[in-house]
Amino acid sequence: MVAFHASALDGVARNPSLPTPLLLRMLAFDGDGDRPPRDALQRAGLPESAVVVILAHSNPGARIDFAMSARAECAQRARLADDPSPKVRAALAYGPVVYDPRTKVAPLPDAVCVRLLDDPAPSVRMALLDSPHLARSFVASMATHHSSAARREAVRAWEILPSRERSALLADRDPGVRRAAALWECRRDAHVTAELLRDPKSGAEALRRGLLVRADAERCVAERTHLAALAENPSLPADLVERLAVDPDETVRLAVSLRPELDETQRMAIDFTVGDFNRGDGVQWVQDRLADPEVLSRAATSAHPLLRRAAAQSPHLPPDLLRLLARVEDPVVENRLCIHHPNTPEEVLMRVYARLGGTFSAWMAETHPHFPREGLAARYADHPDGKYRRLAVRDPAATPALIERLSHDPEVWTRQAAAGDPRLPLHRLREALHVPELASSAGANPALPEDEMAAVLDRAGVPA
Repeated sequence: MVAFHASALDGVARNPSLPTPLLLRMLAFDGDGDRPPRDALQRAGLPESAVVVILAHSNPGARIDFAMSARAECAQRARLADDPSPKVRAALAYGPVVYDPRTKVAPLPDAVCVRLLDDPAPSVRMALLDSPHLARSFVASMATHHSSAARREAVRAWEILPSRERSALLADRDPGVRRAAALWECRRDAHVTAELLRDPKSGAEALRRGLLVRADAERCVAERTHLAALAENPSLPADLVERLAVDPDETVRLAVSLRPELDETQRMAIDFTVGDFNRGDGVQWVQDRLADPEVLSRAATSAHPLLRRAAAQSPHLPPDLLRLLARVEDPVVENRLCIHHPNTPEEVLMRVYARLGGTFSAWMAETHPHFPREGLAARYADHPDGKYRRLAVRDPAATPALIERLSHDPEVWTRQAAAGDPRLPLHRLREALHVPELASSAGANPALPEDEMAAVLDRAGVPA
């Protein structure tokens, strides 16, 4: 297929106005090694007739694309569990690759996961165990599975496992399973912690999370063993915390400064440095409780930049804390708010867009439901920067004449935004279909007439 025609076809594939007969025609396409456009295979709300065509498609690549669709209903994707291709079943087992944190993927039914976990192909079994979309109930159910890899993954559901299954995992015949289980159990058992400290593979994590006896803690401080990890340990005695707070190693002091029991005076008395791009992902006591009002309040109101950055990841911030963080002059806080919070203020979204135009964070800001629309045409249609002129297309008051003018803009992103807008006059929309850099946007334009969509399929060689 000629690349130019493929671009227009890709646009039509995601066009919200694409009629079902043309969709079915597109999905049946399988010529010269080509397969249907991914956007057609991964459209939201596919009718049953379309799903049937995809499931029976002769090209495994088409079925793989559908198996990894974040928009398809999981019950529809689950029908690929008996697909003859292990590559398709592995794609189903792993599930969609999601880059947008706002996109939520429903897990496959437990019964389907059970079948995939016992699939004859090792690649399918491993893909399932690597999947980020498994239901917690299924993860817990793997505690008694015959596969050691499955039992090792089951420890991720440690808190909900019955005591009998915990004990079995701690005594498992596989050393990797025993170690993984012990790294959870050590949080409440000093004897398990002591055993892990003798294992080089688990020592650092045991020092970070395990219940410590004083003698072990003192020895590690004296020997300077994994001090940054030790500085995070919840059971570290207070006098040792004070000693590490003045340690010559900057990473150790930073770790101490993030401890949850410190008050603000103690915390800010520590000499620490925070990198410009450190997002606070390591503040585990905040990360683990992003829906806890008390934890969010302590973190968001702290003077410590990493606590504020950690709190900014929570979609559960109440209005007062959201307003507080929105006033913090910290780009990392602003980026996290625009990605994670449903009510991020317009001014924060605009600051992120202005600062990072063309990046993932800017895209997350622009696609946020609170990103401004009204008044953008008057403010930005004649802006010297093309990324701002593109915003004029978002304004519901933008006229067809302005949209047509912007479709000729020197900046390609602005031209593409205008080519996809339904207010673009029809003569220019038809013209844009034949401009290589605009063909995809024009093909996706919901105002594109059905006969023009059919013509795109014709030119791309999609059989009628």
